[in-house]
Amino acid sequence: MALRRLGLDRVWWIVGPGNPLKDRRRLPSSVDRVAAARRIARHPRMVVTDFEARLGARYTVETVRYLVRRCPNVRFVLVLGADSFATFQRWRAWREIAALVPIAVVDRPGWTLRAQGGKAAAVLGRDRLDGESALGLANRIPPVWCFLGGPRSNLSSTHIRDKLLQDLDRR
Repeated sequence: MALRRLGLDRVWWIVGPGNPLKDRRRLPSSVDRVAAARRIARHPRMVVTDFEARLGARYTVETVRYLVRRCPNVRFVLVLGADSFATFQRWRAWREIAALVPIAVVDRPGWTLRAQGGKAAAVLGRDRLDGESALGLANRIPPVWCFLGGPRSNLSSTHIRDKLLQDLDRR
């Protein structure tokens, strides 16, 4: 959906070293999580990578700073699920992230109202595009964000990790 609705050239699925806001004690290895993500992300313009861990970034803001500095001619968009955007204000330097890159929020079951009614949505309210204007999001100067409604997926990183742990436990 992000590729089509935002007119993106490519989507990077970044398998991070572990969410600092979640329990990471039973986190499967990066290699296992990348392999699981690649089994799901079967699109020629979708790239699964763990470069964030290799970069040594613990927080999204570190990754965004690096990408914007390293690739000044690339127009990045941070694509988040509505569940992540509902708690975006808890992320380290979330306002800086919003000032560095446009943000696309993809609707998720059970999170529509919480994401659009959360603190980040309120603070960034005047910078919101309607979903119909999302096509040129990458070309907009941040802060700017949009909420993409449409078909919703129950698939989440938590679900993928839990399934992976079950599969690893069976081995």
